[in-house]
Amino acid sequence: MSAYRYRSVDWQPGARLIKPLCESRLALVTTAALYAPDQEPFDEKFRGGDFSYRVLDSEVDLASLRMGHRSLSFDHSGVEQDPNLALPLDRFRELERDGIIGSLNQRHYSFMGSITAPGRLLAQTAPMSAQALQRDDVDAAFLTPV
Repeated sequence: MSAYRYRSVDWQPGARLIKPLCESRLALVTTAALYAPDQEPFDEKFRGGDFSYRVLDSEVDLASLRMGHRSLSFDHSGVEQDPNLALPLDRFRELERDGIIGSLNQRHYSFMGSITAPGRLLAQTAPMSAQALQRDDVDAAFLTPV
């Protein structure tokens, strides 16, 4: 890790939740590179990391998802046994059912982790997914970094 050139980012405080969680719409965002069987896999050979994302439907069967995470230092076995570790849809469905959160968005977002050249992610795909979340009236996103 000492040889890794970390990117310096001028961090800006994010948005604040302005209504109670029990009235809020939530979306999930993961960096586990999960994708549905009918979707194009993440390109593990893309130099610097695949900066694209996949939209996952809220009703997706978690067991059907595949993982395209490229990092060799990441142990996939836990997520393969329980995909909720990377995309906790079942847990958030329970929170919605119990009234803890207002609602779960219909769409969730999956990115590839271990992107060593994040320029295009920061300039293109992250803003695109953020705009899509805004169009869906999402109040908060829950990030599961992998």
